[in-house]
Amino acid sequence: MPSEVRKTRIGMIVPSSNTCLEPQSYRILGDRDDVTIHFTRIPVTRIALDDSSDKQFDPAVMRTAAELLATADVDVIAWNGTSGSWLGAGHDRELVGEIVDATGIPATTSTLAYLAAFESFSMERIGLFTPYTADVNHAIMASYERDGIKTIGHRALGLSDNESFARVTEDEMRPGSLELAAARPDALVYLCTNLYGANIAAEVESETGVPVLDSVAVTLWHCLKLAGSPLLAPRWGRLLTD
Repeated sequence: MPSEVRKTRIGMIVPSSNTCLEPQSYRILGDRDDVTIHFTRIPVTRIALDDSSDKQFDPAVMRTAAELLATADVDVIAWNGTSGSWLGAGHDRELVGEIVDATGIPATTSTLAYLAAFESFSMERIGLFTPYTADVNHAIMASYERDGIKTIGHRALGLSDNESFARVTEDEMRPGSLELAAARPDALVYLCTNLYGANIAAEVESETGVPVLDSVAVTLWHCLKLAGSPLLAPRWGRLLTD
């Protein structure tokens, strides 16, 4: 007979060329045995401000992916990508509506997870670090501004090939991170679910006193909140704790 004890199940829709978020999500969970994560992929290979890039994030594609995850009886579904940060939060709110309508399961996205964190922690000023090109960063800043979030400094590594983001090293992230933190934002934001920002969160927080919000950690944090499960260990961002 099936066990009556059921672990929390999180469903995640993953960009196809992302090699970070799956292993990193489980690394963040550590030795916890109360949560399992289940993934499905959609085609995403390039991040830019043009129609061919935008089409990768079509709600119909997301809906089909969510319907597949729903067959695993997951407790929450997340689009684990940051496209809503430049397409606009409204895009992701509509996407969540599509997912909930199709599956009846609570849903979120990386962008909506960030907005929930900004509200939860009363944040209005951020330092933004991404692997993207500068024009994408400026679109993100404009989108955040519409939601009341001011970017007081930003760094863009100038990459557009999604697979390459996960190959950014910690040594490449540190200098820009410390420069952004020196302006004393409410948080340093590592925006990209294919970037290993969470690995240096505790180090940067300890050295600068500025909270760090990493996309993989923030998305997982919001999924756990929606599922009513314990949150994260402080090493992945001291604000995201249980």
